[in-house]
Amino acid sequence: MVLMILALLAVSAYTALMIAYRRGWDRTPAFNLPEHVQPQTRVAVIVPARNEEAVVENCLKSLQLQDYPAHLLQIILVDDHSEDATATIGRQLGVTVIRMQDFPFPEGQAFKKYALQKGIEQASEATLILTTDADCTMGPLWVKTMAAFYERTGAKAIVSPVRFTTTADLLDIFQTLDFAGMQGITAAVNTLRWGTMANGANLAFARTAFDAVGGYSGTTHLATGDDYLLVHKLQGAFPGGVQYLKAREAMVYTAPQPDLLSFFQQRIRWASKSGKYKDPLLTAQLGLVYIVNLLLLISLIAVFTPAMSLGLLLVLWAVKAGAEYYFLEPVLRYYRLSHLSIQFLLLQPLHVGYIVLAGFLGFWGKYEWKSREIG
Repeated sequence: MVLMILALLAVSAYTALMIAYRRGWDRTPAFNLPEHVQPQTRVAVIVPARNEEAVVENCLKSLQLQDYPAHLLQIILVDDHSEDATATIGRQLGVTVIRMQDFPFPEGQAFKKYALQKGIEQASEATLILTTDADCTMGPLWVKTMAAFYERTGAKAIVSPVRFTTTADLLDIFQTLDFAGMQGITAAVNTLRWGTMANGANLAFARTAFDAVGGYSGTTHLATGDDYLLVHKLQGAFPGGVQYLKAREAMVYTAPQPDLLSFFQQRIRWASKSGKYKDPLLTAQLGLVYIVNLLLLISLIAVFTPAMSLGLLLVLWAVKAGAEYYFLEPVLRYYRLSHLSIQFLLLQPLHVGYIVLAGFLGFWGKYEWKSREIG
C-alpha cells in the first residue's frame, strides 16, 4: 500500500511538471533573423577537440562557410593532446590551432575547461564567444543568428538548440528522443526561470561577462560542466542575463553515440553534473524525474507481490507516458522529429530503466571519455 501511494503521488507531481514544461516551451519566443541585418559583433568560435580526425574537418568547413564577415569571425581549434591528425587538419584548413601540449598542465585542472580557457585567451578581440564540439556541424546562418540575437537582447549567455542526426537504427532513435526531451526541458526551464541548463555544443557568452565571473574558476577541478556550471555562474551574477535562442538557423547538429557503451558513458558524464551546483529548484526537478522512474521500476518488480496492483501500475505508466508526450509533442515538431512519436511510446520501458541506471552511475560511478578515465 505504501508503494502504491508513493508512486501515485510521484506520478501526479511528475504530470504537473510536464504540464509546466509544456507551458515553458510554448512561452519560449521564436527568434527570426532580421532580413537585412548588418553584423557588428566580433565573434570567436572555440572548438575543443581530442582525437577527432574523423569529424573535425566537417565541423571546421561548416564554420568556414558561415555567412558572416571574415574580419569579424575567428575560428580557434584547441587540440587537447590528440594522438591523431586533428591538429594537422585544422592547420591545413587555415584556422587558428592551439596545441595544449605547448602549455604546462595545472594540477587538478579539468582538461576540457583548460582547453576552452586557452582558446578564449587567444580570442582577445572577440566580444562574443561561441563554443561547439568537433563532431558538430551547423548551417551557414549560425553565427549571424547568434550575433543578431546578442545584439538585440544584450544577453550575457545564449543557450541554443542541438539536434541529433538520426537513422533507422533503434539505438539512434532512442538517443534522439531522449536528447530532444532534454533540449525541450532546457528551453522550458530557462524561460520559466526554474534553473539554468545548457549544452556546450551550442553556447555563446559575452566575453566581458565571462571575465566578470572569473571564467571557469571554482569549477576547474570538475571534469564536466563547462556549460551548465558556467551558465549557472552567469545567471547568478547577471539575473535574467541567460536567454534561450529558439531559432532553427541557430541549431547545431551532431550524431548520436555509435554503440551502447559509448551512449552510457556519455549519459553518465552528463548525469555527473547533477548536484555540482547550488540550484535547489533545478535539483528538485531532476530529483523528481529520477524518483518517478525509480518508483515505476520498483513497482514493475513488485507487481508480483501484494505491494503493487497491476491495474494501478498500468495506469501509472500510461499517465507518465501521456504527460511526457504532451510536453514532447511540440518539441518533436520543432525539431522535425514527429515521425518518431510511435517509437517514443514503444521505448518507454527501456527509458525508465536507463534513467535509473544512468542517474545512479552518474552519482557513484566512473566513466571513460576521450580515452580518459574520470571519477
